[in-house]
Amino acid sequence: MSYDSALTALSIDALKFVKNNFVIGLGSGRASTSLVKSLASLINEKKYNIKGVPTSLQIKLIAEKVGISIVEFDQVDHIDVVFDGADQIDSQKFVIKGGGGALLRENILFSIAKKIVIMADKTKFVKNFTRTVPVEVHPLARNLVSNEISKLKGKTILRSLDRGYPFFTENGNIILDCDFGIIKNPKLLSQKIKQIPGVMESGIFIRKPDIIYKAKTGGKFEII
Repeated sequence: MSYDSALTALSIDALKFVKNNFVIGLGSGRASTSLVKSLASLINEKKYNIKGVPTSLQIKLIAEKVGISIVEFDQVDHIDVVFDGADQIDSQKFVIKGGGGALLRENILFSIAKKIVIMADKTKFVKNFTRTVPVEVHPLARNLVSNEISKLKGKTILRSLDRGYPFFTENGNIILDCDFGIIKNPKLLSQKIKQIPGVMESGIFIRKPDIIYKAKTGGKFEII
């Protein structure tokens, strides 16, 4: 089932949060790709001066291709609004991110953003988290973190590429996908994970979005 038409429609609607001279955080994934294309049209139409801060090389290349001016993290001191997707959203409005491996950079953007807008299709919405939690880990701490995660009743799998080689983030770290079953207290779990030496970031994002778009079938969407 495709939600592409709804993602396109909501990405256009989300542009109402964009003003001239804004610094915008550009998340990764399908929803963010749709937003970037809509943003490029807005910039060209209204001649806006917009700077985009990408969370991954993937979204940076797309933004550059459509003519959005790109700056890096260390060139800005704030983000006016960040647009991003989510791997899962629970009933408390916490999100799990990191399916694409950009969780560390995405969380940095979240921390300095004035407004966070999340865009996801309706399959990503759950009562309690049920999917694995991506955890970005320094390679030297792989065994240590795996052992500590097991003490939290989690099972870890080293994320790998199709050929079996370990997946490395753009920061040179590895990702452990951690299965905790049903997660009823994501905030507490994330805090415990981040206390483990060698953990760079947890895929459970503690800061909640300000706006959530839910893409539905038939090109429709809902704003939460």
